[in-house]
Amino acid sequence: MTTYAIGDVQGCYDALMRLLEHIHFDSSKDTLWFTGDLVNRGPHSLKVLRFVKQLGHRQKIVLGNHDLHLIALAFNARKSLKEDTLSAILKASDRDELIIWLRHQPLLHHEDDFLMVHAGLCNQWNLTQAKNYAKEVETLLQSDCVSEFLKNMYGDLPDQWNEKLTSWDRLRCITNYFTRARFCYPDGRLELKEKGTLDIVNQKKLIPWFQLKNSFGKNSKIIFGHWAALGGVTNTPNIYALDTGCVWGYKLTAMRLEDGERFSVSA
Repeated sequence: MTTYAIGDVQGCYDALMRLLEHIHFDSSKDTLWFTGDLVNRGPHSLKVLRFVKQLGHRQKIVLGNHDLHLIALAFNARKSLKEDTLSAILKASDRDELIIWLRHQPLLHHEDDFLMVHAGLCNQWNLTQAKNYAKEVETLLQSDCVSEFLKNMYGDLPDQWNEKLTSWDRLRCITNYFTRARFCYPDGRLELKEKGTLDIVNQKKLIPWFQLKNSFGKNSKIIFGHWAALGGVTNTPNIYALDTGCVWGYKLTAMRLEDGERFSVSA
């Protein structure tokens, strides 16, 4: 029995199949973790979504910003973007079944020493708080209030966590940390525009979210995707970036949790 964590697939079904063949994935005993953004930008989002869903208990995913975008489109809470490749899902005969399944996926997955999110975490949170805040958003996504939440989900403010935040500001801030975070300012405020490499840290006085002093404990091993520009490299112990830019023509990467070994295939 082996567990592999896989970076952002984003509709790259063919690359995913090649990667699973490369690692000799056995659906009868192995488990796949996905860092979110199963869909969009790539050519076969519908195939990816159907495949992951049918894996049942052999898969664990966390929601990414593109997955939330798909849900928002399904509820007419957001307009389609010109670069979207989601129309096949929205027109599919099993569309409603897929969207319901996606709405019931978490923002955070914790198992043993591993913690998986799509983009990042707030350095002010400990593990218990992160789980509780994720649950606040997940509960709304699964509720009859989902449409109202999706309409209020978008925006860059507030850009820093405060326990006193309420209503949509609170939920938007939580969602942004989990699904959009890359760089922060030294005081922990989110900088949500910059998508570049770690080379800009000194130039712009920004800090990767995972290099801020945090409360997660020295034994926590954090897995995330979202940040393709990192190329899978964080230069930080126990922090594992797995988005290696498959949808941009680079690679799709899996990491074997038992020993940390990585496997990649070209896009």
